[in-house]
Amino acid sequence: MKEGKITPFRSRPLRSTGLLAVGLLSLLVVAHCNKKAEAKSFHLLDATVDDIHNAYKLGQLTSRQLVQLYLDRIEAYDKKGPNINSIITVNPKALEDADKLDAALKTSGLVGPLHGIPVILKDQVDAKGMPTTMGSVLFKDYYPDKDAFVVEKLKKAGAIILAKATLGELGGGDTHGSLFGSTRNPYALDRTVGGSSGGPGGSISANFASLGIGQEGYASIRRPSSWNCLVGMRPSAGLVSRTGVFNGWPTTTGSLGPMTRTVADLAALLDVLVGYDPEDPITALAVGNTPPSYRQFLNKDGLKGARVGVLREPMGYESEPGSEDFSKVTEIFDKAIQELKAAGASVVDPIVIPNLNELLAKRAGGPDDGEGFNVYFGRSAHAPFKSRQEMQQSPLYAKVFRSAGGSTTGASAARLADPTLRHYQYLLARDQLMIHVLKVMADHKLDAIVHKSVEHQPTLISQGVNPPYVNQKGAPHLNTFLIFVPTITVPAGFTRDNLPVGISFLGRPYSEGVVIKLAYAYEQSTHHRRPPSSTPPLQREP
Repeated sequence: MKEGKITPFRSRPLRSTGLLAVGLLSLLVVAHCNKKAEAKSFHLLDATVDDIHNAYKLGQLTSRQLVQLYLDRIEAYDKKGPNINSIITVNPKALEDADKLDAALKTSGLVGPLHGIPVILKDQVDAKGMPTTMGSVLFKDYYPDKDAFVVEKLKKAGAIILAKATLGELGGGDTHGSLFGSTRNPYALDRTVGGSSGGPGGSISANFASLGIGQEGYASIRRPSSWNCLVGMRPSAGLVSRTGVFNGWPTTTGSLGPMTRTVADLAALLDVLVGYDPEDPITALAVGNTPPSYRQFLNKDGLKGARVGVLREPMGYESEPGSEDFSKVTEIFDKAIQELKAAGASVVDPIVIPNLNELLAKRAGGPDDGEGFNVYFGRSAHAPFKSRQEMQQSPLYAKVFRSAGGSTTGASAARLADPTLRHYQYLLARDQLMIHVLKVMADHKLDAIVHKSVEHQPTLISQGVNPPYVNQKGAPHLNTFLIFVPTITVPAGFTRDNLPVGISFLGRPYSEGVVIKLAYAYEQSTHHRRPPSSTPPLQREP
């Protein structure tokens, strides 16, 4: 008998309605019990925060057991088997931390909203007791003195820092580095995971931990999230502190953000990450702009009555709109727009943002970018270098990957020698483009703008480490150009080559709740996420 199905009684006539009622009642009870038992069962693959907490409460799982299950997967798949190569350092105290949380659960219950949830950090985020390598031989032995601000918050919420993941060396570009080589995409092992937060992208998709933390200054969260079938968000600047993170204050472009397998998990993680930090003054801008919880926006009907504008103008870095590769992504994007309509959204297709690419080409770093190096290492009594210049004079610097730490500033920026003038022209362009974007949204009464998360399929690793050194191809950077707007990417399906594609929802400044609502409704109506076949359940996994 199939679960919940009542077998017809016509072939066996009953002598009384009472007997019929008893039979029906018995079958319903059995079906209910079967469903209840099924709801209690725990499965590791793509387990959510809620799944894990339910298993803890029911006594089916302990934090130690969960950490060990993830460590087993890392052991089996990261340097062996498909050799994803996404983990740089495993926390040697992860099991010890799990034991403490298990003891706390028995005496006082969950210690916080992320009790016993293993997290993987992009390895430019400090966690005391673990090196912060930036994926480079230059920093392989650097141990920071303190936790990053967000790591303090994660630990207070009960999270377990499980590991540090690979990244574009020194925090820039695709995920190649002199310390580790290249990270492989679990959906296509000959392709990159994207970057620069590619390690969290590949590892979370491969189910090496529950949640990931990335950092984005260009497209470093959204691109690896899209290419690894994940949900990822780069929040409005100032929402999440960068203290204890390489390339933080006084730069303003980069933001830490969540990388997860579901929108609900993203909201749960973002709740913990946000908060004012005096050491990162830009966080003052977000005070008063955060809700009690981002989980309140998890409405599966959130697209009904919503208005979204479709931005179709190609704007990705070095995109090739006439190529077959570009068209394969467009096919999925077109289907996603139809799915938005089917879920109840009113779609304005297309919208046009005046002078979009002309203004984007004026992107430039600030004249104070070098100061970020000094602020970051100023927290440590054992900084490996006194300045960026001293780092570049190290004999080891010759081993650094050619695009490490680089930023894409646009053609017009390259023609300007004066960094102050270049930055001034960027600020003017940023202000103008922000007004253009918000005016288009106001004129069309839009809740969000939808665009391709990346305009090309994942790059072949061979093309990234050899000439022509393809890097960041197809990556839009509208949100990081504007800085103070959020963008969330969510899985939208797979191309004809069976490679993941994402769509992005871009909102007004500090409208994280709105884009989470839209992304959640799209996710729940489509369920495009599927785990990679290269890292299946281990034989001993629940």
